[in-house]
Amino acid sequence: MVTTAQPPASSPPSVLGEQRVTLQDVTWQGYQDILQALPETRAARLTFDDGKLEIVMPLELHEQGCELIGLFIRILVVEMGLKLKSIRSTRLERDDLNRGAEPDNAYYIQHQPQVAGRTIDLANDPPPDLVVEVDISHTDIDKNRFYASMGVPEFWRFDGQTWQILTLDGDAYTEVDQSPTFPIIEKADLYAFLEQAYLDEVEAEIDFRQQVRQRLAT
Repeated sequence: MVTTAQPPASSPPSVLGEQRVTLQDVTWQGYQDILQALPETRAARLTFDDGKLEIVMPLELHEQGCELIGLFIRILVVEMGLKLKSIRSTRLERDDLNRGAEPDNAYYIQHQPQVAGRTIDLANDPPPDLVVEVDISHTDIDKNRFYASMGVPEFWRFDGQTWQILTLDGDAYTEVDQSPTFPIIEKADLYAFLEQAYLDEVEAEIDFRQQVRQRLAT
């Protein structure tokens, strides 16, 4: 059973987090052609889901959320003594599934030793252990179905207010209260961290790192 943790009481004002364009009936080759036509330094992120192509231009609120959740994860990894390979928005493609995505953040933690020091190839390598997506505005992509089909074991979603922790159960996700990767934290910890970090990122990092150390010491 999933309980409801309260989101930050002082979260940023409700503003646009992304600009989105969705194209229908796009072929795999069409998707590849669009990727080739776009500059390498582009800010836009593309998700291709079996004929549906969503192009997202992230704005400040989106990018800030991604950055802060990434910091939250890194603190936990370091203090818990885990391994980490961050691939951020590296394109994850499976032509056999007719799907490709550039997630906000993606991490190898449990499988880090298996992929360390080289470029990921999903034809031979496992998917990331954890994928994070921030969607402040509505997305036309069924992200749960999308990442479940790619076999991502743990998927975090954040809409600017609510954090969902999803774990793969067979071929679909189940929402849970605690991350299996970071069982020492509760949802309230991320909400408190974000609320503080929106005002002072450095102070939030120092305080949260100390909280994690105290929990690990008990």
